[in-house]
Amino acid sequence: MKWFNSLPRLIQIILLLIPGVNWVVELIVRWGAFIEKPGLVRLICALVVTFVGFVWGWIDLIWCLLFKHLIFAK
Repeated sequence: MKWFNSLPRLIQIILLLIPGVNWVVELIVRWGAFIEKPGLVRLICALVVTFVGFVWGWIDLIWCLLFKHLIFAK
C-alpha cells in the first residue's frame, strides 16, 4: 500500500487504467496490506479484489482520481 501511494499520481492512474494490470496491482496492494496489518476490512477488500478485481480496479481508478488514494488504503 505504501509503495503504491508513494508513486507519482500519473503512474498510479496508468497502472489502474490498464485492464489486467489493474487487477494484479490491486492483488499486490490489498493482500500486502492485509499481511502487513491484518484486519477485517482489509481481509474483505483482499477477498473482493481476488474475485472481482477488474471491477474493483475501475472503481479504485475513479476513487484515486478524486481522492488521491485507493479505497480503504489511506
